[in-house]
Amino acid sequence: MNLKAPDLIMQGNTSFCPGCGHGIIGRLLFENIVEMGYEENSVTVVDVACCSLLMYSTNADFVGAAHGRVLPTASGVKRARKSNLVTAYHGDGAAYSIGMSHTVWSAIRNENITVIVVNNQVFGMTGGQMAPTTLEGQKTTSSPSGRDIKRSGPPFDITEALKPYKIAYLARGSVDTPSDIRKTKAYIAKGIKNQMDNKGFSLIEILSPCPTNWNVTPIDAIHHMKNVVKGVYPLGEFIKDGEKV
Repeated sequence: MNLKAPDLIMQGNTSFCPGCGHGIIGRLLFENIVEMGYEENSVTVVDVACCSLLMYSTNADFVGAAHGRVLPTASGVKRARKSNLVTAYHGDGAAYSIGMSHTVWSAIRNENITVIVVNNQVFGMTGGQMAPTTLEGQKTTSSPSGRDIKRSGPPFDITEALKPYKIAYLARGSVDTPSDIRKTKAYIAKGIKNQMDNKGFSLIEILSPCPTNWNVTPIDAIHHMKNVVKGVYPLGEFIKDGEKV
């Protein structure tokens, strides 16, 4: 079997940290774009944080958005260029903290875009601070004693927050095992198809390791995802065609 990266993925080094999940997630996105025939018709809007490094390893069309403003930017691109495949790609800090209002209102309006949120339970590029998704007891640079839910509230779960809205699609995948990687690729493909069928807003959250800011090895990060993170954030499809699954 000959395995080949999609032509949109440039050969060579990337700037992602060792063990980071962004490289896998970016590959899944652009594999789908190529396999579904949209490589000449796609625009990916990225946040200024870690995900912006995709621009330097991928030969695709990008728009860089201000921190937390990926969704209004992507919505504007899609409204102006309705025939384009427009993907909004950002992390949990951008999507659920500074950009939370945009996430909710894009869902309420059922904007016809495909949204990827990388959930690694921290603010990555800014130094590993506590994010809305940080687990109870998890130590970060801004919660050195661990997240105290009496002080900061419980971890935020997007699958609960978007339940009231009749969006096209809501799913959560992961990149810690080969089987979950395959399922996650299929979730992204469904989000792309929904958009091009004009069904509306699709959001795929993807659990990802961040060994650098978790202060663990890449191998231990994978074990942590399997044994801890998935217990807090279950995987699967939650909304399809406006109906809860």
